[in-house]
Amino acid sequence: MAAKKLILWDIDGTLIVSHGAGVRAMERALTQRFGVKCDLGKIDWAGSTDTWITGEVFRHTGIPDTPQNSHDYLEAYLELLPVELKSGPQGRVLPGILELLETLKRRPDVAQGLLTGNLQRSAEFKLTHYQVWHYFEFGAFADDSPRRNDLGPHALRRAQEKHAVEFAPEHTFIIGDTPHDIECGQVIGAKTIGVATGRYRVDELRAHRPTAVFSDFADTAAFLRVIDS
Repeated sequence: MAAKKLILWDIDGTLIVSHGAGVRAMERALTQRFGVKCDLGKIDWAGSTDTWITGEVFRHTGIPDTPQNSHDYLEAYLELLPVELKSGPQGRVLPGILELLETLKRRPDVAQGLLTGNLQRSAEFKLTHYQVWHYFEFGAFADDSPRRNDLGPHALRRAQEKHAVEFAPEHTFIIGDTPHDIECGQVIGAKTIGVATGRYRVDELRAHRPTAVFSDFADTAAFLRVIDS
């Protein structure tokens, strides 16, 4: 029997694009809770966690980075995110993703989870809005650590608890659209798949030596060849 494979997906720029819903919600939350404005475009946040971004926002604005302020800010963000998802410019599920998720769901030798910089609740809000949340039974999130490279072990532990299988690094694939996704996979010895549907081009992702890089996931068969090779 073939060893079971673990597929861990990033969200923003990999599964979906929300056209800035999260950024708008974070900027509005800052004004609502602290009466301060901050242009998140000044922060290089791609591939970072919501909790890390919170610390950077506080650093830029001079708000004390205390547990209470962080809690209040993120709660405001989580209240505003569903509003922005519904009322702002409409995003979409990225090319090929629905077919891939459905194909992998039907395979008994594959487990799918999330490894994302989103908080668990923001991940659920986003993926429920785009009707793909039901494909994921576990994951690692910004709630676990502000450092993305810490998230891999959390995802592996939850995958093992859910499926009663110890997933070997050579059968684990971390998928994302930024160098941070590739690096956090390499930290745990996993294979990595980059996709240029975010802000990084194919050649920029390839420079970080992932297992494979795609311009998008429209070619389901090509993706399956990578995980089955």
